[in-house]
Amino acid sequence: MPKPRRSSDWNYGGKRWRLSRSKIDLFTECERCFYLDNKLGVARPRPPSFTLNLAVDALLKKEFDAHRALESSHPLMKKYGLDAVPFKHKLMDTWRENFEGIEYAHADTGFTVSGAIDDVWVTPKGELMIVDYKATSKDGKIETLGDSPWEKQYMRQMEIYQWLFRKNGFDVSNTGYFVYVNGRKDGEAFDGKLEFDITLIPHVGDDSWIEGILKKIKKCLDSDAVPANGEECEFCNYRKLAREALGEATKKSKLFL
Repeated sequence: MPKPRRSSDWNYGGKRWRLSRSKIDLFTECERCFYLDNKLGVARPRPPSFTLNLAVDALLKKEFDAHRALESSHPLMKKYGLDAVPFKHKLMDTWRENFEGIEYAHADTGFTVSGAIDDVWVTPKGELMIVDYKATSKDGKIETLGDSPWEKQYMRQMEIYQWLFRKNGFDVSNTGYFVYVNGRKDGEAFDGKLEFDITLIPHVGDDSWIEGILKKIKKCLDSDAVPANGEECEFCNYRKLAREALGEATKKSKLFL
């Protein structure tokens, strides 16, 4: 659980502050929550960890790393006719590490922008393809991304990673891939194991929005004006309703003193 008010070193202007991929996404979702987090040092409550998802993520990394060491194509790549192998690079472990990741010093804003990736694949021509692992359990086969807020977030996530690798001098394909692992619920019994269907979903990214959003973030953080409530932000709505309810309760309690 995060501390109520963290050290100013981790806030905007502090020596340890960086603009992570998740912070950029928070800004697109709610500017007020972003401001509270990065300028004032009060983060949203964290959701519980999805430990099964983390287990799937760790196992996928081990599986693709085995092919990375051999510089061989994974069966999933062959199934989808993809001429590629997992990318072998000395910084792969750093790129995957939370609070490290791949980073870029953005001169126009002074931000250090960073993101922790799941995987990178490479074609015979040396073009990189950004890969992200996703795990869920839905009815039916997952073959495309939909229009939900979560899936739009996944697309933005991919595009930020593509942008970061381009800014680090790599030749990056516009097409990235989601390795989507879907837990099956049609078995006759659990028997101490889960079975999964795995699909490979392409996404043609467009990172042209990122420069614009970085300028907006810079303007937001340099301002002393707190942004307005996010209209659809459940955290802002909760804070607003809680203040109103507490105010009413306080008035009533004074009446009966």
